[in-house]
Amino acid sequence: MAPQHRRVRARAMAVGAAAVVVSAALTAGPAAGAVPADGSLPAVPVPGGPAAAATIPAVEFPSVPVPDLPAAHRRVPAFGAFLASDERGVARMEQLSRWLGGAELRVGHTYLPGNRWSDIEGDIGFLRAWADWRNARDDRMLVLNVPMQERNEEGVSDEEVRGLLRRGAAGEFDHHFRALAERLVELKAPDTVVVLGWEMNGVTYTHRCGPDPEAWKTYWNRIVKTMRAVPGQRFRFDFTPSRGRDAIAWTQCYPGDDTVDIVGMDSYDQPSGRSFDEQVKEPYGLQTHVDFAKAHGKPISYPEWGLFRNGDNPEYMRRMLAWMDRHKPLYNTVTDYCPHGVWQCDDNPDSSRVYRSVLSGRTHDGEPDTSVPPVPQPTPETPLPPENCSPLDLGRWVEYWLGGRLCLRFDWWSRTR
Repeated sequence: MAPQHRRVRARAMAVGAAAVVVSAALTAGPAAGAVPADGSLPAVPVPGGPAAAATIPAVEFPSVPVPDLPAAHRRVPAFGAFLASDERGVARMEQLSRWLGGAELRVGHTYLPGNRWSDIEGDIGFLRAWADWRNARDDRMLVLNVPMQERNEEGVSDEEVRGLLRRGAAGEFDHHFRALAERLVELKAPDTVVVLGWEMNGVTYTHRCGPDPEAWKTYWNRIVKTMRAVPGQRFRFDFTPSRGRDAIAWTQCYPGDDTVDIVGMDSYDQPSGRSFDEQVKEPYGLQTHVDFAKAHGKPISYPEWGLFRNGDNPEYMRRMLAWMDRHKPLYNTVTDYCPHGVWQCDDNPDSSRVYRSVLSGRTHDGEPDTSVPPVPQPTPETPLPPENCSPLDLGRWVEYWLGGRLCLRFDWWSRTR
């Protein structure tokens, strides 16, 4: 659900309108926002239109063993944060660690844009930076959200989604995911945790499940088997709905134990007025998630979580952290920008204090360091962005003459979502 990665598409649109907004944007000064600066262009529609056939052919793949979880990851809770999709997110991992008194952030989390198929194939420069971060230490984990369709946030109709799911189930898009798997192996990130088709139980994404759950499950299975067939891979696949029922019960989208390694959940503090206890007990909520994963013999995860509709809510922050300490997910990554975050967002000071006090100094053993956390020093090479501001990628030549990057504010979008 995290709105930040939805701005990739908005940024591409904003580049085309830069001549109109240039004078207003200059007033914000040169800045780098927390939004992926991958230079993606608007997506090209898939040729051929939706498939009319409802029958999904059977497919055969070579038998590939499901990767086992390394012992270190079974024993030790791991956490991190989503700080930005591109290289700036990599740099901020160290800054956040210092803010947390040297806590070991073992999980790096980023997203592939879903504008076009080349994005989903991993043809994105920042993927190498994240792979290098992962490989700097053996106990680190790279979590990568991967869309199942291009034009993933363009409001594609249910009818067209149904056709796309059936085309995917028939194998039309296998080669894109084979290319992604080969790229990750080439980057020496063969053990990446792939959060494939996240929040499929909602209505936002083109990879949503609701229009045809059976085709969706068949398509998921094809993608997983295609990526696992690439030599050298050790991927783990994370099935991650959003908390609650949403448009469809997420249990109806579960593709099966053979292709799911982790059962995740994106869980924000919403809707307005809902207590944490209600988030636990609601249909398809936090307790269902834990029980379902246990019944299927899978570890749990929380790839996206944070504040939202109830504002600065330290009680939610305290309870959610305690919930994860109790149920020990394989990993969790807080979504750290406004309105969800605790470090890059000044809107949540009370929740920020709770998060910092609980996690400050936490090491790979989960034992806190009782020393006083040091005051973080700014890093000139990677300044924090203005709040709710997305950079316009106009090219180095234009930026040279303008004196820096332009920044387009998105306060209205995040505040009304």
